[in-house]
Amino acid sequence: MADEDDAQKTEEPTSKKLEKAREQGQVAKSTEVNSWFLLMGGTITLLMMAPLMMDKVRGLATTFIENPHAISFEFDNLRRVIAEALTTLFIVIGPFLGLMVILALAAGLFQIGFLWAPAKLKPDFSKLNVIKALKNRFSLQTLIEFTKGIFKIAIVGTVSFGLAIPLLDDIALIPQFDLWAVLDRLHEVTLAIAGGTVLVLTFIAALDLIYQRYQHTKTMRMTKQEVKDENKQSEGDPQIKARIRRIRMERAQARMMAAVPRADVVITNPTHFAVALEYKMETMPAPKVIAKGVDSLALRIRGVAEEHDIPLVENPPLARALYAAVELDQDIPPEHYQAVAEVIGYVMRLKGRLPART
Repeated sequence: MADEDDAQKTEEPTSKKLEKAREQGQVAKSTEVNSWFLLMGGTITLLMMAPLMMDKVRGLATTFIENPHAISFEFDNLRRVIAEALTTLFIVIGPFLGLMVILALAAGLFQIGFLWAPAKLKPDFSKLNVIKALKNRFSLQTLIEFTKGIFKIAIVGTVSFGLAIPLLDDIALIPQFDLWAVLDRLHEVTLAIAGGTVLVLTFIAALDLIYQRYQHTKTMRMTKQEVKDENKQSEGDPQIKARIRRIRMERAQARMMAAVPRADVVITNPTHFAVALEYKMETMPAPKVIAKGVDSLALRIRGVAEEHDIPLVENPPLARALYAAVELDQDIPPEHYQAVAEVIGYVMRLKGRLPART
């Protein structure tokens, strides 16, 4: 069943699903990148801070190695010596550990940015399911991670071993060196091995980051039905939206038909178009379109006009032009003034508001 579900997930994840997964702490994250940050930081620290750290260690070791007889084993003196040693170690190691913490945080910010996911802190009792835990333990993903771990250990071990062997040719001579020479030599060997390991891990971390992001995107893929359902949730059901548009249109038409009795004239096509104009010479600068329609709606406008004895004037070019150019409750544009003025003048003469033409 799981394989069938995965086969149906052919659509790329939407931004909404990725954002929701991010809120739940499901992000693409590579542990190899974290390791690379820590190793790179440690190598840089060894390169820049090691001399100072070694001086501190030498000063501390002098007391215990070169002059052990000078140490008094009285309780108070021994406690003071141990406290000084621990303080010195903290001064030496403290900045290094602090840098490692900062680098660990930087690795997370580099991969996923700042993320606050309280859902990850909630207890998940499904993890206590033994059968499910065993399935996860022996899943394909676990096998891939195990193979990656073996591959990484093999590569890093081979590189480290190859770099270390030439540098340890003089290991047999170490008993003849003093402590400081041995520490210096170990510093050189450590830097060489760390540098080579960093180069290898850079390649491994880059590949793993690409793989983790690909795997995350693959896991987040959606079925076509899930995409449709999400669109319905975000944009609304198309059927409901169409019904709302229809209701709005019906209400707008009802308001428009209620305004037809105020018209002074209805210009018709005569059957396909009808445009109702209102003009009050004392208060209006220009005639205004208060209703318009085509076909059945035009027929209704003409019917209401006839019921209220509103003149119908046939002028097909003007009716089509006003229907296309003027919206409801807008004044007619200046380019139609002359044609409309002739119609309004004709209607007013019919009503006796203007003297008849001689």
